[in-house]
Amino acid sequence: MDNLSHSIIGFGVGELVHRSLPDEADAPSQRVRHRLLLVACALASNFPDLDLVLNKLLPDPLGYLLNHRGHTHTALLLLPQLALLAALLWFCWPSARALLKASRPARLGLALSLGLGFALHLLMDFTNSYGIHPWYPFTGRWFYGDMVFIVEPLFWVAIGVPMALIMRWRSLRMLGLACLFGALVVFAANGYLAWTSFAALLLIAGACGAMQWRAGARGRAGLALALVVSAGFIAVQGVASHYGRERITAALLKADPSARVMDVAMTAFPSQPLCWSYASVEVNEKQGYYRLRRGVASLAPEWLAPLACPAGLVGSPQQVSALSPGVQQFGTVLASLTALRMLKDENCQVEAWLRFARMPALMLSTGELADYRYTTTPRGNFTTLHAGQAGKCPAGVPGWGYPREDMLSLHPPGKL
Repeated sequence: MDNLSHSIIGFGVGELVHRSLPDEADAPSQRVRHRLLLVACALASNFPDLDLVLNKLLPDPLGYLLNHRGHTHTALLLLPQLALLAALLWFCWPSARALLKASRPARLGLALSLGLGFALHLLMDFTNSYGIHPWYPFTGRWFYGDMVFIVEPLFWVAIGVPMALIMRWRSLRMLGLACLFGALVVFAANGYLAWTSFAALLLIAGACGAMQWRAGARGRAGLALALVVSAGFIAVQGVASHYGRERITAALLKADPSARVMDVAMTAFPSQPLCWSYASVEVNEKQGYYRLRRGVASLAPEWLAPLACPAGLVGSPQQVSALSPGVQQFGTVLASLTALRMLKDENCQVEAWLRFARMPALMLSTGELADYRYTTTPRGNFTTLHAGQAGKCPAGVPGWGYPREDMLSLHPPGKL
């Protein structure tokens, strides 16, 4: 999840916690607690992403791939991070320290804000297709939500509008609302957001904003509604992702009945449950190949054709073929299972890279590997590894599980 979304969610939850606690003894203490809980929850909602400073511990691209969303995104290491952030707030904020010494509600509010902030960071990162491995070191398995686009404007407007209306100064309220509206316009104008989704987001923003305005200066109804809407949206996206994966899998099996579909990675479009990008991997152990495909699927092709999904994210595919009425294929890679397994066993850099790659595309002609999920990102495929490039074996490779363990190990005939 992008850090703007993490921050807005953190501010919203911190505000809700503050408004749910008994008032402090005097107005100055109340103001200090208000600022403390908002800052604490927003910082906690972003704190695990400080793992970016670890990128240089491994050569590119392994540093980013294996250290981002790494140890700081595990449940076990949330506790020391929480303690560290609490200590920083205690020692660097004298007025907050004095309040925490004197006020039990402030201490409870800080604990809730920090705990919820850290937990929500992991939860929101889980919702997209990049994945996390939260239960390390007990298991290095990756978990993928495949539900929400990594930059999701619904969270901005549902939570951001009530937060803007809570601001004390009218000029700041208007500036906050203008920035949110401008962000939606930019998204829609650049083809990242459908205009129907734009209209739906305005309705959601209006409902949450009106509820908060009617709740008054101490109310929390708009914030509560925003969080309910956000949770409901994630649930709808989860159902749509599951249904879309089933439709794509059926289309893949029809296209090549001899292969087994191992995985379909689903990437949502912003605020559009009917549109999904996908990357898939199929294996034919008997013939020794695996195939990757990517494309776009519409869950309701009679209403919305796949190529009518937001153009900025569909792009301009040069090769388009229909696997079914609602599933379009934009590209495919056919590669050797034996070659991939040999590279894993003989090349320590490839072995490390395979601890990240969910869709490992192997191009023997160029000696490159790349995760097929990120073929069309604006800055190019940031996962690309030059397998033939000589170099030392990287030290300190995290023990994450192989996302494609199911095809990297040799299976006896009839078992795959």
